[in-house]
Order: sequence, then C-alpha cells, then structure tokens
Amino acid sequence: MSRIIAGAAAGRPLRPVPGTGTRPTTDRTKEALFSWLEARDWLDGTRVLDLYAGSGALGCEAASRGAAHVVLVERARRAVEACRANADALNRVLGSRVVEVRASSVEQALAAGGEPVDLILADPPYPESGEAFHAVLAAAAARLVPGGLMVLERSARDAAPRRPAGLEEVDVRVYGETALHLWQDER
Repeated sequence: MSRIIAGAAAGRPLRPVPGTGTRPTTDRTKEALFSWLEARDWLDGTRVLDLYAGSGALGCEAASRGAAHVVLVERARRAVEACRANADALNRVLGSRVVEVRASSVEQALAAGGEPVDLILADPPYPESGEAFHAVLAAAAARLVPGGLMVLERSARDAAPRRPAGLEEVDVRVYGETALHLWQDER
C-alpha cells in the first residue's frame, strides 16, 4: 500500500487506483527522489504540477513536505477518484486546500494554461513516446518558472527521452526498473 513517507502527513496511507491500469512509484524511488529534492530546497513553499498523477502519490508527498500548492492532473475516472480522495484527506491534515485535482488529459490541462510552477513531476505511462509525447513535454516545460525543475519518470530499460529545448539535464537517477530524469529550466 502506498503511503506518505515524510512531512506533515507522514505515514498516512494513500488510496490506490483500483485495477492494473497504473504503475505506482515505489516507496524506495519516492523516498530517494524527495530526499534529493529536499536536500536542494525544491519543496518548501513551491508550486507543483503533478502530470499523469495516478493516485496523486507524488504530488501529495510534495504537499506533505511543504509545497505551497499542488495540482494533480489525471484523466482516468478511477484514478481521478483516488486523486480526489487522497487530496481531500491530505488537505484536511494540512488544514488548507494545498492539493487540487484537475480531471483532464495532460494535453488539455497544459493548453488551458495557469500559473507558472516551480516543479513538475511527470510519471506518464511508459509506452508514451514519439513526437506527440515530446510536444507534451515541451508544453509542460513552458509552464516552469525560470530555473524551475522537471522530473520525468521513465523505464530504466528505455533510451533517454528527448529533453525539451531550454531545459538542462541536472541528473539521471536509476532505481531498479525506474529512471528519473531531472531537467532544469535554463532561464
């Protein structure tokens, strides 16, 4: 069972997405990523966009660890229900509406615009690739504030994804079957 690892809601279980349509980030990978982010002050008071949110575990972890505002973007009905349940539970613990859910495709959410964000967490289905996927990454990169960070989760077995223009590779971290690509806005 997935849970919040640290912060204000540490130990709180997260409602999973029923079925096999999502691939949850392992606690080991989540802990390593968020330790890396916290050590570099990427969470406290930041605005976060969690794309392909699944259950919302990554965005909820960011909120628990001090993010000021988190938007979970998910289109699958069962995943949206899990996101809403997890966001509501976390917002109750935090005492304010830090986490919100957008029930739409990532493409629609990015096209709708919104405030620039400090951190993007993107965990798309591993089969996503090609020009359409690269266009989504480019649209997401355009939402970053100058110096903002995008974290893209992919299969460690796949070739490195093409980085959108204007983003510099900061690090690539591999945890078992998962590779995390960390890219920073160069502005």
